[in-house]
Amino acid sequence: MKHYDYRVTFACYNQVEYTRQCIESMLRQGDDLSRLVVVDNGSTDDTRDYLKSLPLGDLILNSANLGCGVAWNQGALALQSEWTIIMNNDVLVSSGWIDNLIGTAEKNNLKVISPALIEGELDYDFSTFAQNASTLMNNSLRLGGRHAVCLAIHQSVWMEVGYFQPVPRLLGYEDTLFFHELDKAGIATGMTGASWLHHFGSITQTAMKKERGLSEKDGLGYRYNYRLLQQTWLQRKLNKMRRKQQHKNWRETELAQFGMTMHGIRANQEFIWQ
Repeated sequence: MKHYDYRVTFACYNQVEYTRQCIESMLRQGDDLSRLVVVDNGSTDDTRDYLKSLPLGDLILNSANLGCGVAWNQGALALQSEWTIIMNNDVLVSSGWIDNLIGTAEKNNLKVISPALIEGELDYDFSTFAQNASTLMNNSLRLGGRHAVCLAIHQSVWMEVGYFQPVPRLLGYEDTLFFHELDKAGIATGMTGASWLHHFGSITQTAMKKERGLSEKDGLGYRYNYRLLQQTWLQRKLNKMRRKQQHKNWRETELAQFGMTMHGIRANQEFIWQ
């Protein structure tokens, strides 16, 4: 098995139990915590005490919630490597997830790649599911796909398009802007069925909305963030339509071939394939 040069980083803000579940899942898979950088964005629960008890590669403690962009940049720069995996803290990983993720990227000459994922309730045996799904969909690839729950990013990307915009009030729009820069630069991305995560579902964003008195349907970020894309209304509309059609094509193709897709929602003890 090839030994990849990689580091993993995630940001967290309270929600210590999800962070604990994430790290425990990494340990179950034999992941080396000395390759993990955690950036805490001003947690006030037991998160910091828990993180200080771990043999992490680095722990960065911000005095306030500086947002995802700042934290992701801090984590990526703290332990630099050929590949940087940036992910949420409200996820569970599966066997071989890193090797399968980076291996697929290198096999297909991709510079940014995301794993397949199930989102929602953890009322199923994720470990067994992920093992079977990664075997079944090992060679399946959504070319051009990606998501911010987890991204493996090659070091050449930082040199070509830069890092994430370090603006705290973006509040979750950092990934959209980063993907926009990738598309402008023609950088190849993909989503692979060889690597799987379970994502509980934007736990931190939901908590931040409650802090601000917002409903789940409300947007967390500044309402005019889209202006940073410097696109007309028509350009945004056409791009949205193209993405929607592409996801429909992916879904239909994968369902026909595998009876499932790379993105599932778990609800009411069933999988809803996206």
